[in-house]
Amino acid sequence: MRKHRRLRSSLAAVAALAAVAGGATACGGGDDGKSRDRAAASGRPSPADTPIDQKTPEKPGGDQDPARFAPQVKRYAKEAGVSARLVMAILYNEAYKPHDPEFEKSWQKMKPDSAFGVANMHRAAYDETKRGRPFADRSWFDLPDDPALAIRAESWHLRDLAAQLPASWPGSYTKEELMALGYNAGAGNMAAFARGVKPGPQAGSYLANLRGNWSKAAAALGESG
Repeated sequence: MRKHRRLRSSLAAVAALAAVAGGATACGGGDDGKSRDRAAASGRPSPADTPIDQKTPEKPGGDQDPARFAPQVKRYAKEAGVSARLVMAILYNEAYKPHDPEFEKSWQKMKPDSAFGVANMHRAAYDETKRGRPFADRSWFDLPDDPALAIRAESWHLRDLAAQLPASWPGSYTKEELMALGYNAGAGNMAAFARGVKPGPQAGSYLANLRGNWSKAAAALGESG
C-alpha cells in the first residue's frame, strides 16, 4: 500500500511538471521553432550479454545516479563506436524523472507517447534504431526493466545520428553537442541546427544541461576533464 501511495504521488508530481512545462519531454521535445521530429529519441537478456547486463532493479526513491551504469555505457558506446562520455552525459540529462519500471509503465498508460527506460527513448526512435542490430528481437516495452538494453539502444541511435551529420558546419557546436540535440529533437532538427538554425527554448535548455553534465559524465566514467 505504501509503495502504491509513493507511485501515485510520483505520477501526480510528474503530471504537474508536464503541465507547467507544456508537456516537455527529453527525447522528442526540442525543436527549431518550426517542427517536431517524429523519430526523436528523446525482458530477457541477449544471449551474448555478460553479467553487467543483468536487469538492475530500481525502487522509488532509490539510487538514480547514472554513474552506476558506467560498465554498460563503456561497453555499448564502444560497440556502437560513439563517445562513452556523450552516452553518459545524455543519461544525466534524462535523469530528470524517476526511472522506476512500474512508474514508467503506469505513466505510459496515462500518456501513451511517453518515453521508456533510463535513456528516455520513444517507441518510434527505438523501433527504427533496432533494425539490423544485435537487439532487433527486443521490444520497446523491455526498456523500463532493462537499463542495459536502454543504454545499448541509446548508443546505436547516437551512431545513426552521427551518420546523418554533414562533413562540416558553421558555428561553434561540437559533433557531440549536435548529436545530443539530435537525440532530443530528432535528426531533421539536428540538421537544421548544423545549418545555423537557432535551437528553440527546450532544445537550448537540453544543450545547456548537456554542457553542465559534461564534467560529471567524465567523472562517472573515471575520465579526466
